[in-house]
This record gives sequence, C-alpha cells and structure tokens, in this order.
Amino acid sequence: MIENTRRLLAASLLVLTASCSTSETLAPSMTPDVTNTQIAGFQNVQPGSEEDFILNVGRRTYFTKGSAALDSVAKTTLDTQIAWLSKYPRWLLKLQGFADDPGASETALSQQRADAVMNYLAAGGIDRNRMWAKGYGKDRLVRDCPDAACRSQNRRVVSNLRDERDES
Repeated sequence: MIENTRRLLAASLLVLTASCSTSETLAPSMTPDVTNTQIAGFQNVQPGSEEDFILNVGRRTYFTKGSAALDSVAKTTLDTQIAWLSKYPRWLLKLQGFADDPGASETALSQQRADAVMNYLAAGGIDRNRMWAKGYGKDRLVRDCPDAACRSQNRRVVSNLRDERDES
C-alpha cells in the first residue's frame, strides 16, 4: 500500500508539473536577434574598396587536379568579379596562378590557369589592359602537405587588385 501511494504521488507531481506554465511568470527574453547584425569591424567597408572585393566578391578561383579548365563554380566566381570590376573600373587586376599537381609541369599549369581566368574575364568585358597573369607553380603554397584534400587548396588563381601594374 505504501508503494502504491508513492506511485500515485509521483504521478500526481508529474501531471501538476506538466500542466504548469511558467511563460507568464518569466520576463520576456532580452536577447536580441543578432543573426543579421553586422560584425564589428566590417561596418566601415567601403563599396569599391579592396576589402569589399575580398569580402563580398571572392578572389580565389579553384581548379581540378591537372587541369586549367573552368568549372561552373569557377565561372560563377568570375562572373561576380566581372560585375564588380565593371562597376569599379579604376582597379587593375593581377592574376596569380598556382599549381600543386604531382607529375605536371607546375609552372606551366599555373600559367595556363592564370591565362584561363584572364581570358574568361576579358570575354566578359574586362579590358585586357587592366589585367596581367603570372604562373608561380608551387611557390607560395597555401598549405604544404601530402593529403589530396589539402593539396586542392593550392590549385588556384588569386585575383589581386592593384592601383598600378607590377610584374613581380
């Protein structure tokens, strides 16, 4: 009989707890919705600035192993660059190609990648006189590692904005 009383008491407490609503007794949440709040330090990014290009456009174009062909993702990135560069014609563009592809002539492949990007941008209306391309091969690796996923980060062309032409 004591066991039945304990069970009945426990069940009664559960029903009472479940039926109580505490939402009226608690103060409303004071936590603001910060999902779309600007991140500190980025409020002053000026449209048409180098920071604007890096943060809002993207300056890296990636390639598959052993290839200088532009895939749909690369073309989307470059289309965004074309729109931005057309809007801000004061900028020159240095295209730096890189390769980390064993068995390939890395310097030649990196130059082919940089040229492919330049040709696509030119076909999109960007004046060739505003751009120059250079292949660096395996120099300036993002990551130096044997892992295939890691090496893919090195198969890229970086679009760097310049105020004046430099051939380095």
